[in-house]
Amino acid sequence: MLSDFGYILLFIIAALVLIGVVLTVAKLLRPDRPNEEKLTTYESGEDPLGNANIQFNVRFYVVALIFVLFEIELLFLFPWAVVFGNEDLIEQTNGQWGWFAMAEMTVFVLILVLGLAYAWVKGYLDWVRPQPQIPEVKSPVPADLYKQVNERYKKS
Repeated sequence: MLSDFGYILLFIIAALVLIGVVLTVAKLLRPDRPNEEKLTTYESGEDPLGNANIQFNVRFYVVALIFVLFEIELLFLFPWAVVFGNEDLIEQTNGQWGWFAMAEMTVFVLILVLGLAYAWVKGYLDWVRPQPQIPEVKSPVPADLYKQVNERYKKS
């Protein structure tokens, strides 16, 4: 007779075998005709141009790290709130569990707030603003002619 864990193990093995069978059958049935269009990198329907190794602004990484930090905080806070709201557990421990859980989560949130304050004071959260650069265009058409065309367009 199998235990509960034995049944779980059988389901995992069956799932892995089924996945392997499905992938093998799909590989045998699908057509394999690669061409240049199929082998290019997909970039939201646009043709990929230039080198993909470009530098992104640091602010995107900072925003992503802050998001991950507070997302993980919520992942810890939700189960704590569910257990903290369990009256039976609190009654079984004569109320000591409730105070311990509250103190534990307060320390956790304070550590996160201190980390956020440290990052703020150090300037890691400042939004880096790139300096606008006005391009210099070398054109055979004089700049005054452009101004005349623009003014004529504004009047109409």
